[in-house]
Amino acid sequence: MGFDPWDAAFVADPYPAYRELREQGRAVWCEATGQWLVPHYADVSALLRDRRLGRTYLHRFSHEEFGREAPPAEHEAFHVLNGNGLLDLEDPAHARVRRLVAKAFTPRTVERLVPAVQRMAGELVGQLLADGGGDLLTVVAEPLPVAVIAELLGVPEADRGLLRPWSADICGMFELRPDEETARRAVRASVEFSAYLRGLIAERRARPGEDLISGLISAHDEDGRLSEQEMISTCVLLLNAGHEATVNTTVNGWWALFRNPGQLAALRTDPHPEKLSTAVDELMRYDTPLQMFERWVLDDIRIGDTEIPRGAEVALLFGSANRDPARFADPDELDLVRADNPHLAFGAGIHYCLGAPLARRELEASFGALLADGVPPLKLVEEPQWRDGYVIRGLERLLVEF
Repeated sequence: MGFDPWDAAFVADPYPAYRELREQGRAVWCEATGQWLVPHYADVSALLRDRRLGRTYLHRFSHEEFGREAPPAEHEAFHVLNGNGLLDLEDPAHARVRRLVAKAFTPRTVERLVPAVQRMAGELVGQLLADGGGDLLTVVAEPLPVAVIAELLGVPEADRGLLRPWSADICGMFELRPDEETARRAVRASVEFSAYLRGLIAERRARPGEDLISGLISAHDEDGRLSEQEMISTCVLLLNAGHEATVNTTVNGWWALFRNPGQLAALRTDPHPEKLSTAVDELMRYDTPLQMFERWVLDDIRIGDTEIPRGAEVALLFGSANRDPARFADPDELDLVRADNPHLAFGAGIHYCLGAPLARRELEASFGALLADGVPPLKLVEEPQWRDGYVIRGLERLLVEF
């Protein structure tokens, strides 16, 4: 089986295909996606930091100059929302926005949230326990990051049910070759979510609080303040990136634990916070939630023996890099006490995930609550199926019982 992101068998287990790609070379042309696939850890890590690549090219070229067609006008709401977020900005705009966001989204902000994160994780696990089991995805994995981001942003409890559907619809556009229905849903969600946040920002301007939106409004430096659109795009990115990665790490991680009962038993006997933190990193490496990160080639580059011209697109294969035997000993083995683990699940370089500390806290709280004393061991009810979609890779559901 080769690299085929639309094939269900490949999505279920892409790792044999990654081994083949690493043997084929450092940059492998994929006709189906029109991209150069980069499967090796050293190259992925280096290219994440290489300023000759960019998440966008519009800070230097027009669509025409870059040899690309402009997106359809009816998709504009999505592209405005996405294009003003940190993930798709390049310097100098990226440096300015990240600096201002970091003034509001500080380590202290994350630490202040920790008691709430632990409380919410405990309540969700308590609900699962009261029910005797259920779908770990919908009962624990999905509600926790949504509740945490809502708490961070100051979204009223009555409105929190809106966030998950908006996030899911917008993230559909990050898959390879999304169809027109996916684009239509993403545009609608972009319009609705933006309008909602505009109203929330107006409320916080009138009555500031201790939430992140109030912090973003007040953040300033010698270059000024964030625009309203930058604030909206930042809030949406925090939900989308934090939510999808955390949800999929939770369910993919538990599926990995069920397939490695010895590792699960060892973790259950000693779920010490430091050991739990190491285990979470290994689960992120072992089955990476974001399998691919795409970049445009802004200036000609050379990867090994391959010349890649300006205007091309490269696909940095995080899932392959995190299983590269050149970097990780026994990479296909789950080792929850792996000490040397510089995985790339959070990216690297200027686009390293700003929310990584919060995501780690959520995952530690979630796994910790399910492994706590007094909580019976979880048992898998049925083998899960993988969702459609390769870039953001996760399970349809994960049915468990105690």
